[in-house]
Amino acid sequence: MSIEITGSVQWRAWQDRVLPPVERVRDGLWSIPVPIPDNPLRYVLVYALESRDGLVLIDAGWDDDESWRALEAGLASIGGGVQDVRAVLVTHHHADHLGLADRVREASGAWIALHRLDADHIGPAQGEAEMLTGRLREHLELHGASVVEARGIADQLPTRLITDAPVPDVLLDDGESVRVPGLELRVVWTPGHTPGHSCFYEPGRRLLFSGDHVLPRITPQISVQSRTDGDPLADFLRSLERLERFDVDEVLPAHEYRFRGLGHRLAVMARHHTERLAELYAKVRELPGATGWELASQVTWSRPWESFDPPSRRFALGETLAHLTLLESRKEVGCTTDGAVRWYSRRTDG
Repeated sequence: MSIEITGSVQWRAWQDRVLPPVERVRDGLWSIPVPIPDNPLRYVLVYALESRDGLVLIDAGWDDDESWRALEAGLASIGGGVQDVRAVLVTHHHADHLGLADRVREASGAWIALHRLDADHIGPAQGEAEMLTGRLREHLELHGASVVEARGIADQLPTRLITDAPVPDVLLDDGESVRVPGLELRVVWTPGHTPGHSCFYEPGRRLLFSGDHVLPRITPQISVQSRTDGDPLADFLRSLERLERFDVDEVLPAHEYRFRGLGHRLAVMARHHTERLAELYAKVRELPGATGWELASQVTWSRPWESFDPPSRRFALGETLAHLTLLESRKEVGCTTDGAVRWYSRRTDG
């Protein structure tokens, strides 16, 4: 059993490493690819839906002139324009989804909606650039990065994407219906990738706009970073289970291509994390007292650790810490702090 690729044109474009075309997915529903400059994901699939009041966008794209031109051209190709947009529903606060929402709002008067927990992570109230980079540097050193590596990574932190992110007009909560005349969209809170990540479910056509929560080929990054609270991997795995009860005919993700077979894809992603947890636990037993940074350099990635650039190493550490946090909550590992956080096995069953 496997997924069924329904976005075959998108899939072919992904294989050819080109931007897919604008596509009519259903009556009154289009996918508009918006490029992400210098990013391996290459583009965000923005979805435009007709309502009685005008167009509603799900996600908006990266705040960049090239991305803006692509969004404008995509809307023009379906007979509309930015001025026709009445609402932007954002799946989560990352810059490739939220970034252009402010330009859309300025051009059309549209309102921006985002889950309240993600709204807490944006805006100048979170602090100035110097404070953000300092916090990241301390976090990296605490988990085993050298002073030189921590400084190099922190200096590349794109703080503008945090401090200048658009503040939403409407705060969303799980289970509520989006108030747009002529559309039935339900908010499905799926934390993990971000605290407030939300999918949007259209029950009439059994469509799931899955954001980054469910993608057809890759798993979203689940990470512990300097400002992370709680246990994001546990949240993510529970979110996968929640989606099992929804009757979904087609999944419309924010990256890659559309597909059917949600249940199978959920099982594959859960299994991936189960395998990673087992691998990381084995590494902790093999290397007692290792830091998160040392463990991140030892587990299996899609390419060698030595080839990772500084931002990639930060993300790899964050993913490693997310798995360690879940193992700690299960009382399989524990940690001590002696200059840096060091990890040990707590199991005695061999």
